[in-house]
Amino acid sequence: MESSSEGKVSIDADNEVYKMSVRIPPFWPEEPEIWFAQVEGQFAINRITSDQTKFNHVINQLDNKYSKEVKDIIIHPPEENKYETLKATLIKRLTESNEKKLKQLLMHEELGDRKPSRFLRHLQSLAGSDVPNDFLKTIWISRLPYGTQTVLAGQPGTAKLEDLADLADRVYDLATSAPGVASVSQESAGAVLSDLTREVAELRRQLQKLGSERSGRSRSRTARPRRQSTSRQRSQSQYRKYPLCWYHGKFGDRASKCIRPCDFKAENSMGGR
Repeated sequence: MESSSEGKVSIDADNEVYKMSVRIPPFWPEEPEIWFAQVEGQFAINRITSDQTKFNHVINQLDNKYSKEVKDIIIHPPEENKYETLKATLIKRLTESNEKKLKQLLMHEELGDRKPSRFLRHLQSLAGSDVPNDFLKTIWISRLPYGTQTVLAGQPGTAKLEDLADLADRVYDLATSAPGVASVSQESAGAVLSDLTREVAELRRQLQKLGSERSGRSRSRTARPRRQSTSRQRSQSQYRKYPLCWYHGKFGDRASKCIRPCDFKAENSMGGR
């Protein structure tokens, strides 16, 4: 059946008359959702509502490369919702494929002479909205110098990416202002960090030991006068029983100490006893 004003027409399996002047644009694999929106616009203009007709238009427009992505749907289409199933499956599989390629691209990006924050913005521009933020963060940090990675690893997991970028810039500025630090390799940086850890631990141990020694000497000073003050005095019973203290009774006039009361002068003749 033909129509002079609308061109050739045909009847599909559902007995629906559709126009052969449907203008479907070339398939756009990078943006399949946009492409399907354009296709559906053509369906609406031409009043095509048949599920089978829509399905046929789409599979006829796909190149072999993209037909393989939905080979199972083309060969064994569902009984109902053929077009919607084809559309959803093709978008999903192409999106996953594009994300995989994009991730591979991001994996090969390097920091170079850029600041960490600038490098992050570069990765964000490549990723767009298709790459999860956590994955982008992981890629970004893995491309930073070892020392910067160590600093960022100590930050809370809830820290914002913008705050981490600001911190990474400050570490970068510090490293570039000290060439000796900037030139340290990953292996050397790890060795230096290990040595510093050991030195700090040893210093802490020495300080604790010094503190204990000072505390012990302080206790000794405060305790000695009390012992001397009690040892320099004898009871009256001791004095009456032994008029001379132990020192003078033992050493006589050679004694260097004396415990009061003591009658050494009065009993000088007994000093050698």
